[in-house]
Amino acid sequence: MKANLDMRLVRHFVAVAEELHFGRAAARLFVAQQVVSRDVRKLEDQLGVRLFDRSSRNVTLSAAGATFFPGARALLADHDALVATLLGADDRVVVDAVGNGTTPARLLAAARPLEDGFEFYSVFEPSLATSLTRIAARTLDVGFGRLGALPLPAGVQHRPAGHEPFALLLPASHDLAGTDPLPLKALRGRTICWQAGDHVTPEWEDAALQLLAAYDAIPVPTHPRVRGADELAHHLRPGEPPVLTTVNQPEVPGTTLRPLTDPTPLYPWSMLWRTDWHHPALPLLHHLLDAQPASSMADVWLPMPESQAQRL
Repeated sequence: MKANLDMRLVRHFVAVAEELHFGRAAARLFVAQQVVSRDVRKLEDQLGVRLFDRSSRNVTLSAAGATFFPGARALLADHDALVATLLGADDRVVVDAVGNGTTPARLLAAARPLEDGFEFYSVFEPSLATSLTRIAARTLDVGFGRLGALPLPAGVQHRPAGHEPFALLLPASHDLAGTDPLPLKALRGRTICWQAGDHVTPEWEDAALQLLAAYDAIPVPTHPRVRGADELAHHLRPGEPPVLTTVNQPEVPGTTLRPLTDPTPLYPWSMLWRTDWHHPALPLLHHLLDAQPASSMADVWLPMPESQAQRL
């Protein structure tokens, strides 16, 4: 009897075969471990063979699994390449630009005039974890974000993509609006909003809360994220708390943007892509990143764990 292979089952088998660990394979696939275990068992039932030898301590390929693995991996690669061709993936490059005015969005704006036989499409994902899910699913080519302590899935590469200085966006009538630049010590005891702006993601929120805690500022209570210039302008009416943002924050009517200093707080960016993604857009993005002026790392503040890595 011939077995009709479900490519999802094959994908889950290949992930476990490469990781030799169901938990790591599940994390890489962004699914629950129970789903991976169930799908591997289903594939074994369909094929009528045991693909893995399991014990309480380790997972190894069985003889049948070792025979099946190379062909399964090649089949999966051919399947993904065929789907990409049918979707015209070589003609389009999907990039998570995170939000208007951010480092990724400005990099994409610089790259678009250099398109050669392909077109960049920007999307705005709510988190780096979401981007990684889409990269693994091959529906996103390039992601950007603060990697921080987020585990990097197998098959995904990353590189630094620069540091973006923090800034404070204030109502124009605010008493701190006249200080330029604004020393971090001025935040002590001040109530600051950290959930407003197109740049806001869970990774940003983590870094922002670290910064506010380090300089004894008071974060506003959690509220829905505020996006877009009009919403920001409403959020920053006179008497409302300032908003923590970056120096590249797009202009908002009725507000003043002040860079923070002494030390200069920096938000670290990374670029991420699939290891097997070989597209002419990738060297173009690398070239543009390499051409960026390097940030001075003297007298700066970085969130953890990046600050720890900086000291090593």
